[in-house]
Amino acid sequence: MSTPSSPLASPTSNANRHRRRISLPPWKGAKPIPLAISILIGILFRFAVPKPHQLSTKAWQLLAIFLTTISGLILGPLPVGAWAFLCLTLTVVTKTLTFAAAFAAFTNEVIWLIVASFFFSRGFIKTGLGDRVALCFVSWLGKNTLGLSYGLALSEATISPAIPSTTARAGGIFLPIIKSLAVTADSHPKDDSAKKLGAYLVQSQLQCSSSSSALFLTAAAQNLLCVKLAEGLGVKISSKWLTWFKVSCIPALVSLLATPVILYKIFPPEMKDTPDAPLMARRRLDQMGPIKSDQWVMMIVMLVTVALWISGEALGLASVITAMLGLSLLLAFGILDWDDCLSEKSAWDTLAWFGVLIGMATQLTTLGVVAWMSNAVANFLKSLSLHWFGAFCVLQSAYFFIHYLFASQTAHVAALYSAFLGMCLASKVPALFAALALGYNTNLFGALTHYSSGQAAVYYGAGYVELRDVFKLGIIFALINIVIWGLVGAGWWKILGLY
Repeated sequence: MSTPSSPLASPTSNANRHRRRISLPPWKGAKPIPLAISILIGILFRFAVPKPHQLSTKAWQLLAIFLTTISGLILGPLPVGAWAFLCLTLTVVTKTLTFAAAFAAFTNEVIWLIVASFFFSRGFIKTGLGDRVALCFVSWLGKNTLGLSYGLALSEATISPAIPSTTARAGGIFLPIIKSLAVTADSHPKDDSAKKLGAYLVQSQLQCSSSSSALFLTAAAQNLLCVKLAEGLGVKISSKWLTWFKVSCIPALVSLLATPVILYKIFPPEMKDTPDAPLMARRRLDQMGPIKSDQWVMMIVMLVTVALWISGEALGLASVITAMLGLSLLLAFGILDWDDCLSEKSAWDTLAWFGVLIGMATQLTTLGVVAWMSNAVANFLKSLSLHWFGAFCVLQSAYFFIHYLFASQTAHVAALYSAFLGMCLASKVPALFAALALGYNTNLFGALTHYSSGQAAVYYGAGYVELRDVFKLGIIFALINIVIWGLVGAGWWKILGLY
């Protein structure tokens, strides 16, 4: 027979019950350590670093909050949008900015152009038009592994001006096709068979996406932001779409064509021939049937939209107005419905945090912070007796490799593009040359690490490439792209009279 327990006989049991009664629920808020570090950086900068006499107290305070914002984007105490809103609230509460100034950037046309680009990407994926284009290239070029990688890379370059989101192209179109091809070849993620085919195709597509994104102005959201910020610093870019393409086309195409074959040598797939790939592609195309009406409408609307982006300046149509017209047509023809737009969370999230960063960057320029930083660095470089081209190389290299600290290309642009362009201008670097080179660099460092861009995270998440290979290949192709763009690009830009 069991003996009833007595409170005096079981102190341990009572203590356990007491602890259970007073235990707190798990913390669901901001991560304490990243939060503390991010706030501490801003506080130390605001109160421990002497304020230059050239800047007002308001400007110095905004710079401190901006540094806290960027630190949080890197350390991640909260999701990006939530952290940006918290920091924006801080600028208003501390009266660093008025409410109107804090939210002024939410009417910025570039932000809404980027939001519209997410909807276009959804239309391509929803109608299956992106899949159809990619599968056509695979069926034409996919008889061997190298040809297969070229087919995927060229198909992305073909559709990139109409899908201004590299992440959407990666996650919505190309990774599913690559996974299907790899599994058909008995190459599986997180397995010894990964290097049979999957690892090579994933890494080739990631590295090639940097060149595809740099090729067209509308191939990536950060390109549009670079042009907007450059204009804010007084850089005049006529016929933006054509100018961007004319300057980028030769180095981007050389890099795009060189990447698969270089990777084939230094990171070779175990499977060299892929006779089943064209058959699989044709089989899936047969299953899709003839081009459907929705795909025809999507194709026509995007061709018209891209044509207006190219000729918009001559017609007096801003890029964002063109995007609004294209989106309105997709809604009117039922290619997209309003629920599609409402459920595109990444678009609305980008609107939130992007607006905050652009707003702060704009106010920093208005308050003279960017000019002060630019002149300080330019004077330092001048003291080293550097020619403008030497200063350009130093600044471009710093801008490129500092991306190891960033997990987003657009965040990098919003945080640093204006400052680095200002330094280039203060160092007498030709304005258009400096603005476009920084813009192209913004695309090239997108494959530097597994966290350096949305598409890098998507491809790494597939599980085919080991982390050590990601970092090794990231730095190798960073240097290769610097050489290609530095040699081929410099020669081409000299012919164009860019410097």
